[in-house]
Amino acid sequence: MTAAWPSPGGSAAADDPGADGRGGPLAGVRVVELASLAPAPFGCMVLADLGADVVRVDRPGAPGAGRLAAPTGGPLQRGRRVTTLDLKTPDGVADLLRLVDRADVLVEAYRPGVAERLGFGPQVCRTRNPRLVYARMTGWGQDGPLAARAGHDIDYIAVAGALEPLGRAGERPYAPMNLLGDFGGGGMLLAVGVLAALLERERSGVGQVVDAAMVDGSALLTSFLHGLLGTGLWAAPRGRNIFDGGAPFYDTYATSDGGFMAVGAVEPAFYAVLLAGLDLADDPDLPAQYDPSGWDELRRRFTERFAERTRDEWTAVFADLDACVAPVLAPGEAHRHPHNAARDTFVEVGGEIQPAPAPRFDRTPTTRPTPAPDPDRDTQPVDDILTGWPPHPPSS
Repeated sequence: MTAAWPSPGGSAAADDPGADGRGGPLAGVRVVELASLAPAPFGCMVLADLGADVVRVDRPGAPGAGRLAAPTGGPLQRGRRVTTLDLKTPDGVADLLRLVDRADVLVEAYRPGVAERLGFGPQVCRTRNPRLVYARMTGWGQDGPLAARAGHDIDYIAVAGALEPLGRAGERPYAPMNLLGDFGGGGMLLAVGVLAALLERERSGVGQVVDAAMVDGSALLTSFLHGLLGTGLWAAPRGRNIFDGGAPFYDTYATSDGGFMAVGAVEPAFYAVLLAGLDLADDPDLPAQYDPSGWDELRRRFTERFAERTRDEWTAVFADLDACVAPVLAPGEAHRHPHNAARDTFVEVGGEIQPAPAPRFDRTPTTRPTPAPDPDRDTQPVDDILTGWPPHPPSS
């Protein structure tokens, strides 16, 4: 792969790099992250990738606050600095508030009311630092009947209406890993909320609380589906609609070597090219594309044809055809695809291949992420962090 992302401090760094020397559009933005599991770390990874100086506050004896969902050294923890504070003690809270005094953003993922009970809720922090953006990541939100209840991704997307449509016809719904609730509706919407609050602060001069709930974000991700429901274009049961595997021209097919090809030939022009690539264009008995009564027959014919060749052979067939057909790649092989390699969609960080920062910027490009800090070696005292975080200038 070519090196599209320079090393920290390289020539492509932002015009005003932050205290940690990394560039990007958020260079100079200071973020305090209270260690938690997957959603908030992902949101803070996005902020760090974009150049923010993110300091993770670990609990004593629990680096990373959960090795299962956020393993030490993994991508979700990259690009950080780390310190350790016992937030159940007055001294730990006092040190956290010293960081808050000089931070732009605080991210916490406790259940509602916990931060207030521990002494660093929004009112306390914003009294000390009125410009602070106080970002709260929860499953159910800060209020509502379920706010204090436990839950996981699968629960949030279930209540949001994002789980029921997922699955084959006649089968039960299946969870798409924890991509919808934890990461799409959770961490990514957290990052969007922080960015919006920082932008608004440039006009008002004051921060605000960001209430990022995974149930809200998961519901938001179904906006397109609600549009289809409103127009009657999503009326069939699960697994019988265009984008849920019901349509044979929007599905995956097994190849002779056990691989799979993804087909997304929704528009008639692309569908015609698909048929040509499968050598079915001249078949007079082939059902019409948009006749649901013929979908089972179409799927049977497509299944038979894809099973005749390997995944690589079909990839070669469709390489130069606009048929919306692509090989289904495993996460461990995606970086080798020629398109991903040409764009450096994946980069090496600390000896491991990881997704690269996204999106990209022409004037303030991001730098290559730094590896996740080693809690046993890289933990910094609060005083050392504050040395690189001078006090904010007085508000005008």
